[in-house]
Amino acid sequence: MIIGDHIYGICSYGQFRCLLSKTGQRVWETQAVTKERARWASGSIVRNGDRLFIKNDRGELLIVKPSPQSYQEISRTHLIKPTTNPNNRRALVNVNWSHPAYANRRIYARNDEEIISASLSANGK
Repeated sequence: MIIGDHIYGICSYGQFRCLLSKTGQRVWETQAVTKERARWASGSIVRNGDRLFIKNDRGELLIVKPSPQSYQEISRTHLIKPTTNPNNRRALVNVNWSHPAYANRRIYARNDEEIISASLSANGK
Protein backbone atom coordinates (compact mmCIF):
# COMPACT_ATOMS: atom_id res chain seq x y z
CA MET A 1 0.00 0.00 0.00
CA ILE A 2 1.57 3.31 -1.06
CA ILE A 3 0.69 6.22 1.20
CA GLY A 4 2.58 9.46 0.68
CA ASP A 5 6.31 8.73 0.55
CA HIS A 6 5.98 5.29 2.16
CA ILE A 7 5.03 1.73 1.27
CA TYR A 8 3.30 -0.54 3.82
CA GLY A 9 3.14 -4.28 3.25
CA ILE A 10 3.74 -7.79 4.55
CA CYS A 11 6.97 -9.55 3.57
CA SER A 12 7.49 -13.28 2.99
CA TYR A 13 8.26 -14.06 6.64
CA GLY A 14 5.22 -12.19 7.93
CA GLN A 15 6.93 -8.90 8.78
CA PHE A 16 4.66 -5.87 8.38
CA ARG A 17 7.01 -3.19 7.06
CA CYS A 18 7.19 0.48 6.29
CA LEU A 19 9.60 1.39 3.48
CA LEU A 20 10.62 4.65 1.82
CA SER A 21 9.01 4.53 -1.62
CA LYS A 22 11.88 6.34 -3.39
CA THR A 23 14.67 4.05 -2.17
CA GLY A 24 13.06 0.93 -0.68
CA GLN A 25 14.94 1.61 2.56
CA ARG A 26 13.29 -0.06 5.55
CA VAL A 27 11.91 2.45 8.07
CA TRP A 28 10.56 -0.11 10.56
CA GLU A 29 9.11 -3.62 10.76
CA THR A 30 7.05 -5.65 13.21
CA GLN A 31 5.69 -9.19 13.57
CA ALA A 32 2.56 -7.85 15.31
CA VAL A 33 0.26 -8.38 12.31
CA THR A 34 1.02 -12.09 11.78
CA LYS A 35 2.30 -12.83 15.31
CA GLU A 36 5.18 -15.02 14.14
CA ARG A 37 8.17 -15.03 11.84
CA ALA A 38 7.28 -17.86 9.49
CA ARG A 39 7.61 -18.37 5.75
CA TRP A 40 4.48 -17.20 3.91
CA ALA A 41 2.76 -15.76 7.00
CA SER A 42 0.41 -13.33 5.31
CA GLY A 43 -2.50 -10.94 5.28
CA SER A 44 -4.53 -8.88 2.84
CA ILE A 45 -4.48 -5.10 3.15
CA VAL A 46 -7.19 -2.60 2.13
CA ARG A 47 -7.06 1.14 2.68
CA ASN A 48 -10.09 2.87 4.20
CA GLY A 49 -9.49 6.60 4.65
CA ASP A 50 -6.58 7.06 7.04
CA ARG A 51 -6.70 3.43 8.22
CA LEU A 52 -5.65 0.06 6.87
CA PHE A 53 -7.87 -2.99 7.26
CA ILE A 54 -5.70 -6.11 7.43
CA LYS A 55 -7.18 -9.63 7.46
CA ASN A 56 -4.34 -11.94 8.51
CA ASP A 57 -4.07 -15.70 7.88
CA ARG A 58 -5.08 -16.37 11.49
CA GLY A 59 -8.59 -15.16 10.59
CA GLU A 60 -8.19 -11.90 12.49
CA LEU A 61 -9.21 -8.44 11.28
CA LEU A 62 -6.90 -5.61 12.31
CA ILE A 63 -7.38 -1.88 11.92
CA VAL A 64 -4.04 -0.10 11.67
CA LYS A 65 -3.14 3.58 11.35
CA PRO A 66 -0.25 3.78 8.89
CA SER A 67 2.60 5.92 10.20
CA PRO A 68 6.25 6.25 9.22
CA GLN A 69 7.07 6.65 12.93
CA SER A 70 5.87 3.24 14.16
CA TYR A 71 3.29 0.46 13.97
CA GLN A 72 -0.03 1.73 15.36
CA GLU A 73 -2.71 -0.93 15.86
CA ILE A 74 -6.17 0.55 16.53
CA SER A 75 -8.05 -2.72 17.01
CA ARG A 76 -7.97 -6.48 16.40
CA THR A 77 -10.76 -9.05 16.45
CA HIS A 78 -11.21 -12.69 15.55
CA LEU A 79 -13.18 -12.75 12.30
CA ILE A 80 -13.26 -16.32 10.99
CA LYS A 81 -11.77 -19.70 11.89
CA PRO A 82 -8.72 -20.81 9.86
CA THR A 83 -9.50 -24.17 8.24
CA THR A 84 -6.86 -24.74 5.53
CA ASN A 85 -3.80 -26.90 6.26
CA PRO A 86 -0.75 -24.92 5.07
CA ASN A 87 1.33 -28.13 4.67
CA ASN A 88 4.57 -26.26 5.06
CA ARG A 89 4.81 -24.40 8.24
CA ARG A 90 4.79 -23.33 11.73
CA ALA A 91 2.80 -23.05 14.88
CA LEU A 92 -0.49 -22.69 13.04
CA VAL A 93 -2.20 -25.97 12.24
CA ASN A 94 -4.62 -24.19 9.89
CA VAL A 95 -4.66 -20.85 8.06
CA ASN A 96 -7.20 -18.66 6.29
CA TRP A 97 -5.71 -17.41 3.03
CA SER A 98 -8.89 -16.23 1.29
CA HIS A 99 -9.14 -12.51 0.61
CA PRO A 100 -12.15 -10.76 2.11
CA ALA A 101 -14.55 -8.48 0.25
CA TYR A 102 -15.77 -5.12 1.52
CA ALA A 103 -19.09 -3.43 0.67
CA ASN A 104 -21.64 -1.21 2.39
CA ARG A 105 -19.66 -0.96 5.66
CA ARG A 106 -19.37 -4.75 5.90
CA ILE A 107 -16.63 -7.33 5.48
CA TYR A 108 -17.33 -10.69 3.86
CA ALA A 109 -14.94 -13.54 4.60
CA ARG A 110 -14.89 -17.28 3.92
CA ASN A 111 -13.08 -20.41 4.96
CA ASP A 112 -13.61 -24.02 3.85
CA GLU A 113 -16.76 -24.32 5.96
CA GLU A 114 -18.65 -21.00 5.89
CA ILE A 115 -19.04 -17.48 4.56
CA ILE A 116 -19.59 -14.69 7.07
CA SER A 117 -20.59 -11.04 6.96
CA ALA A 118 -19.64 -8.63 9.74
CA SER A 119 -20.41 -4.95 10.23
CA LEU A 120 -17.58 -2.43 10.08
CA SER A 121 -19.69 0.53 11.17
CA ALA A 122 -19.16 2.13 14.56
CA ASN A 123 -22.68 1.24 15.73
CA GLY A 124 -22.52 -2.36 14.43
CA LYS A 125 -25.37 -2.01 11.94
